Amino acid sequence: MAVKGVLFDFSGTLMRVEPAVSWLRAALRLTGTSMDEAEVIRRAAELEEAGALPGGASPREVPPALRELWRKRDVDGTHHRALYTGLARQVPLPDPALYDALYDRHWQPAAWRPYPDAEPVLRELARRGVGVAVVSNIGWDLRPIFRAHGLDGLVEAFVLSCEHGIQKPDPRLFAVACDALGLAPEHALMVGDNARADGGAAALGCAVHLVEHRPADERPDGLLPVLRLVG
Repeated sequence: MAVKGVLFDFSGTLMRVEPAVSWLRAALRLTGTSMDEAEVIRRAAELEEAGALPGGASPREVPPALRELWRKRDVDGTHHRALYTGLARQVPLPDPALYDALYDRHWQPAAWRPYPDAEPVLRELARRGVGVAVVSNIGWDLRPIFRAHGLDGLVEAFVLSCEHGIQKPDPRLFAVACDALGLAPEHALMVGDNARADGGAAALGCAVHLVEHRPADERPDGLLPVLRLVG
């Protein structure tokens, strides 16, 4: 059936979080902490391996004490902060204030970069009258990120797991997005980077299109096929 609306994932689909090394440098500036460059690079790599950067790589192994938080991290903002600061604390840093500073940094618009084709694709969908919703497993409100990058006016609805207490791949979250756009699921296309989480939309009857979760400068046109899938 004809696609009349598109549901987009956020992280790894429309935008990509900054590299771990610039994330750590920003937290160091925020706290006024000094660290030589070799240690910055080493500690950033350890934080990335620990999975401490939300939107970055998943942990190589979740510590037993954090496994329950990992399971429900995107249902509640308190769980989200507790998990990611807990993962960061697996890496020794010179100032305890850095752990909260790291978490707070990833909320900032400067920590996120839209993929090069995100704005052109969203604008073309708007021109065609195609409804757009962002459906994200996330523990905080990402609307200010879209506003800062000038993309908020191109999104009709934001459906966030932390606001509904439901995480992808639960079909109920996709149903909320379809309802927000006034669409039957068979008229919606879900676009994301995670086959398990975003693929959950198929159970509702939505079409699914997957993109690669790569750095923004390595994926200049991964969203363009969406325009060919929309009638």
